[in-house]
Amino acid sequence: MSIKRNHLEMERRRKRAARLFEKGVAPAEVARRMEVARQVAYRWKQTWDSGGLEALASKGPTGPKAKFSTSQIEQVCDALLEGPGAQGYRTELWTCPRVALLIRDLTGVRYHPGHVWKLLGALGFSCQRPTRRAIERNEKKISRWKRVEWPNIKKSQPPASHHRFH
Repeated sequence: MSIKRNHLEMERRRKRAARLFEKGVAPAEVARRMEVARQVAYRWKQTWDSGGLEALASKGPTGPKAKFSTSQIEQVCDALLEGPGAQGYRTELWTCPRVALLIRDLTGVRYHPGHVWKLLGALGFSCQRPTRRAIERNEKKISRWKRVEWPNIKKSQPPASHHRFH
């Protein structure tokens, strides 16, 4: 996932730079004081010259708008936490195609199954692979075998004698 940017803090930094420009400080010196690249300070100065302090205001996050509202995201998360059984599936295993269908059914938004994992990661879910267990597994017999049979099989040779006199 990409780095989250604090747009409010970035705007504050640009406005501090604008106050320095008002005092007549050169862009190269502003760059040094603000610990940014000179090119950035020159771009801020050009923007400030053309539009003043308002031109340096944050325009918010870039990129495509979110497909879901906050309530829709909560609805999907709640359904995921209820489990696949509550959604009518026979097995307790979420797969990307299942999650894509769930999203479509709950929100009307179509998500490609191959991209669902990005959304799940952003929501804090991680990939969990279930352990495979035989249906015929008998826990009592297994614990008995571990207690009784395995120690007999595993027994090693008695340690060799290290006496000086044989």
